[in-house]
Formats: sequence, C-alpha cells, structure tokens
Amino acid sequence: YSLYQNYPNPFNPSTIINWQSPISGRVTIKLFDLLGREIETIVDGYYEAGKHSLLYNANSSLSSGVYFYQLKAGNYVETKKMMYLK
Repeated sequence: YSLYQNYPNPFNPSTIINWQSPISGRVTIKLFDLLGREIETIVDGYYEAGKHSLLYNANSSLSSGVYFYQLKAGNYVETKKMMYLK
C-alpha cells in the first residue's frame, strides 16, 4: 500500500489524492483537523488492486489551515499532511 502526497499542496479549492493498493478491498480516506477530529470521509468503498486517483474539492465550510488525510485498507494505515488556503 502507498498513500502519496496530495498535489498541489497547499491547495485551493481542490487537490488530487493518489494511492496504490496491492490487493482489492475496502478503502477509506478520512480528513482530520489538527486536533484529530474527523472532518469528513473522502473515500469509502471497494477498490481493485492498482493505482487510484481522486480529485478532492474542499467543503465551503473548511477554514484555512493544516489538515491530515488518512488511508485505511485492511490493517494498513497511513497519514499525510495537507494545507488548505482560502
């Protein structure tokens, strides 16, 4: 499994999130604030093995700042940092 850094970063209003999975299965990607509070679920579904890409559009209520996005697939968990500038 691999979770790649979003691009562009910092972003406004959208960014691309890429990940890769060696096996098919359920994948979730969630967005968290600096305090670890869950903001929203970006991805939640079954994905085939391989590379995947998603265009994420920031919610209009999202304020400028640093956020974390976390990939969970099976027992694998990886987190990356992103910056949103309004």
